[in-house]
Amino acid sequence: MMDELFNYLDYGFSFLLAIYLLVRMEKKLELLTESIAKLTNQFEKD
Repeated sequence: MMDELFNYLDYGFSFLLAIYLLVRMEKKLELLTESIAKLTNQFEKD
């Protein structure tokens, strides 16, 4: 019984950690996309 509980907690923690990291990465990718778009616009103006 205890082994099953620890096994469940181990998978739950890994799952939560993966979601947290993906959400953080998504924000950074959005900022990178915006920066690339701004840079592209700047080159097109010149």
